[in-house]
Amino acid sequence: MKNFLAAFVLLLTVVGAKAQTSIPSAEVQIKGAVLAAPTDKQAGATVMGYNQKGELVQLRKGTNELICLADDPNQKGFSVACYHRDLEPFMARGRALRKEGKSSKEIFDQREQEAKSGKLKMPKQPTSLFVYTAPEESYNSSTGDVKDGYLRYVVYIPYATSESTGLPLKPDGAAMPWIMDPGTHAAHIMITPARPNKK
Repeated sequence: MKNFLAAFVLLLTVVGAKAQTSIPSAEVQIKGAVLAAPTDKQAGATVMGYNQKGELVQLRKGTNELICLADDPNQKGFSVACYHRDLEPFMARGRALRKEGKSSKEIFDQREQEAKSGKLKMPKQPTSLFVYTAPEESYNSSTGDVKDGYLRYVVYIPYATSESTGLPLKPDGAAMPWIMDPGTHAAHIMITPARPNKK
């Protein structure tokens, strides 16, 4: 099974071949980014997005514990994410290593080593990640409106295992929680609801 964590890092950091060349306004990026957050967390979330040079910068300073990442205009499709601020060292390190040209496996191994040594600080408590995606044609980059979006959920619990949580290593049905990368710094609970049927 494709490693979700590797796919997520790749999604956030690799420059792809998205047809869109212009970068949406900060307001539009913020509007789209917070769609990944729970409703009561959206207004107070910190939002990171892209300036006109394509650099990842802070677009809005928040007042709560969530950090949201705007859609990367250089990536195909629409994808935004929000995560607990205690995950920022982990996320930032992944972005830095990806920028250096490291592969997904190299990034995982490097962060595993750094987390075990104490160099990379991982949360001591369970921490959340929300990912909201939609097809390219469902996103209006001028208004920030999104149709047919899909939200999935992750809870990071470093070094947890199937035995310590009682969770299976793969789901037996839609939305069933399961544990991925057990026993590592990146151990996390995955919750992937069934995608709604299009009419």
